[in-house]
Amino acid sequence: MRLGILIPLALALLATALVWATGGFDALARWASAGQREVQGSMAGAIRALKAGEAGAFAGLMTLAFAYGFFHAAGPGHGKALIGGYGLGRRVPALRLSAIALASSLAQALTAIALVYGGVFVFDWGRERMEDVAERWLAPASYAAIAAIGLWLLWRGLAGLRRDGTRDHDHCGHAHGPTPDEAARANSLRDAALLIGGIAIRPCTGALFLLVICWRLGVDAAGILGALAMALGTATVTVAVALLSATAREGALTGLASGAAARVLPALELTAGALILAAAATLLAPFV
Repeated sequence: MRLGILIPLALALLATALVWATGGFDALARWASAGQREVQGSMAGAIRALKAGEAGAFAGLMTLAFAYGFFHAAGPGHGKALIGGYGLGRRVPALRLSAIALASSLAQALTAIALVYGGVFVFDWGRERMEDVAERWLAPASYAAIAAIGLWLLWRGLAGLRRDGTRDHDHCGHAHGPTPDEAARANSLRDAALLIGGIAIRPCTGALFLLVICWRLGVDAAGILGALAMALGTATVTVAVALLSATAREGALTGLASGAAARVLPALELTAGALILAAAATLLAPFV
Protein backbone atom coordinates (compact mmCIF):
# COMPACT_ATOMS: atom_id res chain seq x y z
CA MET A 1 0.00 0.00 0.00
CA ARG A 2 1.39 3.38 -0.95
CA LEU A 3 2.62 5.81 1.68
CA GLY A 4 0.15 8.42 0.41
CA ILE A 5 -2.69 6.09 1.38
CA LEU A 6 -1.25 4.95 4.70
CA ILE A 7 -0.64 8.46 6.04
CA PRO A 8 -4.26 9.73 5.89
CA LEU A 9 -5.53 6.42 7.25
CA ALA A 10 -3.08 6.56 10.15
CA LEU A 11 -4.03 10.19 10.86
CA ALA A 12 -7.73 9.30 10.83
CA LEU A 13 -7.16 6.45 13.28
CA LEU A 14 -5.02 8.70 15.51
CA ALA A 15 -7.69 11.42 15.50
CA THR A 16 -10.37 8.88 16.42
CA ALA A 17 -8.22 7.54 19.26
CA LEU A 18 -7.59 11.06 20.58
CA VAL A 19 -11.30 11.91 20.53
CA TRP A 20 -12.06 8.70 22.43
CA ALA A 21 -9.23 9.21 24.95
CA THR A 22 -10.27 12.80 25.71
CA GLY A 23 -13.92 11.88 26.26
CA GLY A 24 -15.12 13.40 23.01
CA PHE A 25 -17.57 10.58 22.34
CA ASP A 26 -19.01 10.90 25.85
CA ALA A 27 -19.49 14.63 25.32
CA LEU A 28 -21.23 13.92 22.02
CA ALA A 29 -23.51 11.40 23.74
CA ARG A 30 -24.43 13.94 26.44
CA TRP A 31 -25.14 16.61 23.84
CA ALA A 32 -27.33 14.26 21.80
CA SER A 33 -29.20 13.06 24.90
CA ALA A 34 -29.87 16.63 26.04
CA GLY A 35 -31.11 17.50 22.57
CA GLN A 36 -33.50 14.55 22.57
CA ARG A 37 -34.95 15.51 25.96
CA GLU A 38 -35.48 19.12 24.93
CA VAL A 39 -37.10 18.20 21.62
CA GLN A 40 -39.31 15.55 23.22
CA GLY A 41 -40.68 18.12 25.66
CA SER A 42 -41.37 20.49 22.77
CA MET A 43 -43.09 17.74 20.80
CA ALA A 44 -45.63 17.25 23.58
CA GLY A 45 -46.54 20.92 23.36
CA ALA A 46 -46.72 20.79 19.56
CA ILE A 47 -49.10 17.81 19.71
CA ARG A 48 -51.40 19.69 22.08
CA ALA A 49 -51.28 22.72 19.76
CA LEU A 50 -52.15 20.49 16.83
CA LYS A 51 -55.10 19.04 18.72
CA ALA A 52 -56.28 22.60 19.48
CA GLY A 53 -56.11 23.46 15.78
CA GLU A 54 -53.42 26.13 16.08
CA ALA A 55 -51.95 27.39 12.80
CA GLY A 56 -48.52 25.98 11.96
CA ALA A 57 -48.72 23.27 14.63
CA PHE A 58 -48.42 20.42 12.13
CA ALA A 59 -45.33 21.87 10.43
CA GLY A 60 -43.81 22.54 13.85
CA LEU A 61 -44.41 18.97 14.97
CA MET A 62 -42.83 17.54 11.80
CA THR A 63 -39.78 19.79 12.26
CA LEU A 64 -39.39 18.71 15.88
CA ALA A 65 -39.77 15.03 14.94
CA PHE A 66 -37.05 15.43 12.29
CA ALA A 67 -34.79 17.13 14.84
CA TYR A 68 -35.39 14.35 17.37
CA GLY A 69 -34.38 11.77 14.77
CA PHE A 70 -31.16 13.67 14.10
CA PHE A 71 -30.24 13.87 17.79
CA HIS A 72 -31.16 10.21 18.25
CA ALA A 73 -28.82 9.17 15.44
CA ALA A 74 -26.02 11.50 16.53
CA GLY A 75 -25.75 9.78 19.92
CA PRO A 76 -24.56 6.25 20.63
CA GLY A 77 -26.35 3.73 18.46
CA HIS A 78 -25.97 0.49 16.59
CA GLY A 79 -27.20 1.78 13.22
CA LYS A 80 -24.13 3.92 12.53
CA ALA A 81 -21.73 1.17 13.62
CA LEU A 82 -23.43 -1.39 11.40
CA ILE A 83 -23.70 0.81 8.30
CA GLY A 84 -20.21 2.24 8.74
CA GLY A 85 -18.58 -1.11 9.44
CA TYR A 86 -20.28 -2.77 6.51
CA GLY A 87 -19.36 0.13 4.24
CA LEU A 88 -15.71 -0.23 5.19
CA GLY A 89 -15.70 -3.99 4.89
CA ARG A 90 -17.70 -4.57 1.71
CA ARG A 91 -17.13 -2.88 -1.61
CA VAL A 92 -20.67 -1.55 -1.95
CA PRO A 93 -21.36 1.51 -4.14
CA ALA A 94 -21.86 4.59 -1.98
CA LEU A 95 -25.33 5.35 -3.36
CA ARG A 96 -26.50 1.79 -2.78
CA LEU A 97 -25.24 1.82 0.80
CA SER A 98 -26.91 5.21 1.32
CA ALA A 99 -30.18 3.75 0.06
CA ILE A 100 -29.82 0.89 2.55
CA ALA A 101 -29.17 3.41 5.34
CA LEU A 102 -32.30 5.37 4.39
CA ALA A 103 -34.39 2.20 4.12
CA SER A 104 -33.21 1.00 7.53
CA SER A 105 -34.28 4.28 9.16
CA LEU A 106 -37.70 4.16 7.53
CA ALA A 107 -38.09 0.49 8.45
CA GLN A 108 -37.32 1.37 12.08
CA ALA A 109 -40.21 3.85 11.99
CA LEU A 110 -42.50 1.19 10.51
CA THR A 111 -41.52 -1.16 13.36
CA ALA A 112 -42.54 1.51 15.87
CA ILE A 113 -45.87 2.04 14.08
CA ALA A 114 -46.56 -1.71 14.00
CA LEU A 115 -45.65 -2.10 17.69
CA VAL A 116 -47.85 0.78 18.83
CA TYR A 117 -50.95 -0.06 16.84
CA GLY A 118 -50.51 -3.80 17.35
CA GLY A 119 -50.10 -3.17 21.07
CA VAL A 120 -53.11 -0.87 21.22
CA PHE A 121 -55.61 -2.83 19.15
CA VAL A 122 -54.44 -6.42 19.68
CA PHE A 123 -52.90 -6.54 23.18
CA ASP A 124 -54.34 -3.40 24.82
CA TRP A 125 -50.86 -2.29 25.95
CA GLY A 126 -49.93 1.10 27.37
CA ARG A 127 -46.83 3.09 26.46
CA GLU A 128 -44.78 1.66 29.33
CA ARG A 129 -45.50 -1.90 28.20
CA MET A 130 -44.55 -1.09 24.61
CA GLU A 131 -41.28 0.49 25.70
CA ASP A 132 -40.60 -2.53 27.91
CA VAL A 133 -41.11 -4.88 24.96
CA ALA A 134 -38.85 -2.71 22.81
CA GLU A 135 -36.05 -2.62 25.39
CA ARG A 136 -36.33 -6.11 26.87
CA TRP A 137 -37.03 -8.16 23.74
CA LEU A 138 -36.55 -6.23 20.53
CA ALA A 139 -33.28 -4.53 21.53
CA PRO A 140 -31.39 -7.79 22.26
CA ALA A 141 -32.88 -9.35 19.12
CA SER A 142 -31.49 -6.43 17.13
CA TYR A 143 -28.07 -6.72 18.76
CA ALA A 144 -28.01 -10.48 18.12
CA ALA A 145 -28.78 -9.82 14.44
CA ILE A 146 -25.90 -7.35 14.34
CA ALA A 147 -23.59 -9.93 15.92
CA ALA A 148 -24.64 -12.39 13.21
CA ILE A 149 -23.74 -9.84 10.53
CA GLY A 150 -20.34 -9.33 12.18
CA LEU A 151 -19.74 -13.09 12.21
CA TRP A 152 -20.81 -13.29 8.57
CA LEU A 153 -18.30 -10.59 7.58
CA LEU A 154 -15.58 -12.34 9.60
CA TRP A 155 -16.27 -15.62 7.85
CA ARG A 156 -16.25 -14.03 4.41
CA GLY A 157 -13.06 -12.14 5.19
CA LEU A 158 -11.31 -15.32 6.32
CA ALA A 159 -12.61 -17.18 3.26
CA GLY A 160 -11.31 -14.41 1.02
CA LEU A 161 -7.87 -14.55 2.63
CA ARG A 162 -7.78 -18.32 2.21
CA ARG A 163 -8.74 -18.00 -1.46
CA ASP A 164 -6.01 -15.42 -1.93
CA GLY A 165 -3.50 -17.78 -0.35
CA THR A 166 -4.60 -20.52 -2.72
CA ARG A 167 -4.16 -18.23 -5.73
CA ASP A 168 -0.60 -17.39 -4.61
CA HIS A 169 0.28 -21.08 -4.80
CA ASP A 170 -1.70 -21.99 -7.90
CA HIS A 171 -0.72 -20.90 -11.39
CA CYS A 172 -3.00 -23.13 -13.44
CA GLY A 173 -5.28 -20.31 -14.48
CA HIS A 174 -8.31 -21.52 -12.53
CA ALA A 175 -10.51 -18.99 -10.74
CA HIS A 176 -10.24 -19.56 -6.97
CA GLY A 177 -11.92 -16.34 -5.82
CA PRO A 178 -13.79 -13.27 -6.90
CA THR A 179 -12.25 -10.69 -9.16
CA PRO A 180 -12.17 -7.07 -7.96
CA ASP A 181 -15.17 -6.34 -10.18
CA GLU A 182 -17.09 -9.23 -8.63
CA ALA A 183 -16.10 -8.09 -5.15
CA ALA A 184 -17.40 -4.61 -5.99
CA ARG A 185 -20.97 -5.90 -6.16
CA ALA A 186 -23.01 -6.05 -2.97
CA ASN A 187 -24.17 -9.55 -2.13
CA SER A 188 -27.66 -8.94 -3.50
CA LEU A 189 -30.79 -8.48 -1.45
CA ARG A 190 -29.64 -10.83 1.30
CA ASP A 191 -27.06 -8.43 2.68
CA ALA A 192 -29.42 -5.47 2.36
CA ALA A 193 -32.17 -7.38 4.20
CA LEU A 194 -29.76 -8.33 7.00
CA LEU A 195 -28.60 -4.74 7.43
CA ILE A 196 -32.07 -3.24 7.34
CA GLY A 197 -33.51 -5.92 9.61
CA GLY A 198 -30.70 -5.67 12.15
CA ILE A 199 -31.33 -1.94 12.56
CA ALA A 200 -35.11 -1.94 12.22
CA ILE A 201 -35.93 -4.64 14.79
CA ARG A 202 -35.54 -2.15 17.64
CA PRO A 203 -37.88 0.85 17.30
CA CYS A 204 -36.91 4.31 18.51
CA THR A 205 -38.45 5.14 21.91
CA GLY A 206 -39.05 8.70 20.70
CA ALA A 207 -41.22 7.35 17.90
CA LEU A 208 -43.15 5.22 20.41
CA PHE A 209 -43.74 8.30 22.57
CA LEU A 210 -44.96 10.35 19.61
CA LEU A 211 -47.24 7.63 18.25
CA VAL A 212 -48.87 6.83 21.59
CA ILE A 213 -49.53 10.49 22.49
CA CYS A 214 -50.96 11.22 19.05
CA TRP A 215 -53.18 8.13 19.25
CA ARG A 216 -54.51 9.15 22.65
CA LEU A 217 -55.34 12.64 21.40
CA GLY A 218 -56.96 11.38 18.22
CA VAL A 219 -54.39 12.76 15.77
CA ASP A 220 -53.09 9.40 14.58
CA ALA A 221 -52.06 10.57 11.10
CA ALA A 222 -49.79 13.23 12.60
CA GLY A 223 -48.14 10.59 14.79
CA ILE A 224 -47.49 8.27 11.84
CA LEU A 225 -46.15 11.07 9.64
CA GLY A 226 -44.09 12.34 12.57
CA ALA A 227 -42.51 8.90 13.04
CA LEU A 228 -41.54 8.92 9.36
CA ALA A 229 -40.14 12.46 9.69
CA MET A 230 -38.15 11.23 12.68
CA ALA A 231 -36.77 8.44 10.49
CA LEU A 232 -35.66 10.97 7.89
CA GLY A 233 -33.86 12.91 10.62
CA THR A 234 -32.09 9.71 11.65
CA ALA A 235 -31.22 9.04 8.02
CA THR A 236 -29.31 12.33 7.73
CA VAL A 237 -26.68 10.83 10.03
CA THR A 238 -26.71 7.21 8.82
CA VAL A 239 -26.53 8.26 5.16
CA ALA A 240 -23.58 10.53 5.98
CA VAL A 241 -21.86 7.60 7.70
CA ALA A 242 -22.55 5.42 4.65
CA LEU A 243 -20.98 7.97 2.30
CA LEU A 244 -17.96 8.50 4.56
CA SER A 245 -17.28 4.80 5.00
CA ALA A 246 -17.58 4.06 1.28
CA THR A 247 -15.33 7.02 0.46
CA ALA A 248 -12.74 5.94 3.04
CA ARG A 249 -12.72 2.41 1.67
CA GLU A 250 -12.24 3.53 -1.91
CA GLY A 251 -9.54 5.96 -0.80
CA ALA A 252 -7.65 3.08 0.79
CA LEU A 253 -7.92 1.07 -2.43
CA THR A 254 -7.02 3.92 -4.79
CA GLY A 255 -3.83 3.28 -6.69
CA LEU A 256 -3.64 -0.39 -5.81
CA ALA A 257 -3.20 -2.94 -8.55
CA SER A 258 -6.09 -5.35 -9.02
CA GLY A 259 -4.20 -8.18 -7.33
CA ALA A 260 -3.34 -6.02 -4.33
CA ALA A 261 -6.92 -4.78 -4.07
CA ALA A 262 -8.16 -8.37 -4.09
CA ARG A 263 -5.90 -9.06 -1.10
CA VAL A 264 -6.83 -5.89 0.80
CA LEU A 265 -10.60 -6.32 0.47
CA PRO A 266 -10.81 -9.54 2.54
CA ALA A 267 -8.63 -7.93 5.23
CA LEU A 268 -10.97 -4.93 5.37
CA GLU A 269 -13.96 -7.25 5.58
CA LEU A 270 -12.34 -9.24 8.37
CA THR A 271 -11.56 -6.07 10.32
CA ALA A 272 -15.06 -4.66 9.85
CA GLY A 273 -16.60 -7.95 10.97
CA ALA A 274 -14.47 -7.97 14.12
CA LEU A 275 -15.43 -4.37 14.96
CA ILE A 276 -19.16 -4.98 14.40
CA LEU A 277 -19.02 -8.17 16.47
CA ALA A 278 -17.23 -6.34 19.30
CA ALA A 279 -19.84 -3.55 19.25
CA ALA A 280 -22.68 -6.08 19.28
CA ALA A 281 -21.08 -7.99 22.17
CA THR A 282 -20.88 -4.75 24.18
CA LEU A 283 -24.55 -4.02 23.51
CA LEU A 284 -25.60 -7.57 24.37
CA ALA A 285 -23.58 -7.75 27.60
CA PRO A 286 -26.31 -6.24 29.86
CA PHE A 287 -28.81 -8.85 28.62
CA VAL A 288 -26.60 -11.88 29.24
